[in-house]
Amino acid sequence: MLIDSHCHLDYFTPEELPEVLARAHAAGVSELVTIGTTMEQSATLPLLAEAYPDLWCTVGVHPHHAAEAPIPTPETLAAMTRHPRVIGIGESGLDYFYDRSPRTIQAENFRANIRGAQMAGVPLAIHARDADDDIATILREETDRGGAFAFLLHCFSSSRGLAEAALALGGYISFSGILTFPRSNELREIARDVPLDRLLVETDSPYLAPVPFRGKRNEPAHVAHTAKVLAEARGMAPADLANLTTANFRRLFPKTACA
Repeated sequence: MLIDSHCHLDYFTPEELPEVLARAHAAGVSELVTIGTTMEQSATLPLLAEAYPDLWCTVGVHPHHAAEAPIPTPETLAAMTRHPRVIGIGESGLDYFYDRSPRTIQAENFRANIRGAQMAGVPLAIHARDADDDIATILREETDRGGAFAFLLHCFSSSRGLAEAALALGGYISFSGILTFPRSNELREIARDVPLDRLLVETDSPYLAPVPFRGKRNEPAHVAHTAKVLAEARGMAPADLANLTTANFRRLFPKTACA
């Protein structure tokens, strides 16, 4: 069975969500993680996760929304993770492609989310786009300041340099449907070289549908197509890749192993 380690289920209507989850289960997806992007939205996700036994959530502030409200304190974020269905913080990070928030505020928000994860002892899901050097610098600085912490680079499509920097700090790397795109040869080469015990898969649905659904709305069932391509890149059977990424997920998100 596969786990979709990063999706946005609150983008689906309450009426269609049961069917979306049923299709995921039919495709071999046993569990899912729906992701926090603002504080207001994050506060609603534990209730959503409570409604479905195979659903987990995170809480946090996406860089696109970093300037829309006061940046949460690490203490506030850490307190939100006490809920049993909240297994991590994020997604947070830096996005210099869209630059929807000033970069200084993105960095301040990113550091607050990191410190919340350190304080709570839960992993951080990191959004990184066109900001590789600053992501790596902040990760190193915050590790030096507050100690090592668990994290993953979600929906990885960045440089080999950022992958290596993250792996050196103990991070995990999660691949999305981008891995299946015809022009993603370099990304598949990076995926081939990531240590086996650091690999995860995700959809980031409703975005970034993999081939053969590219251009359509993505949903958790489609993680199986990304996993198939990742298995091919690693020279593994799909079932072995599923078992591997599920074991890695349990190690990264230990709250899910003792629920």
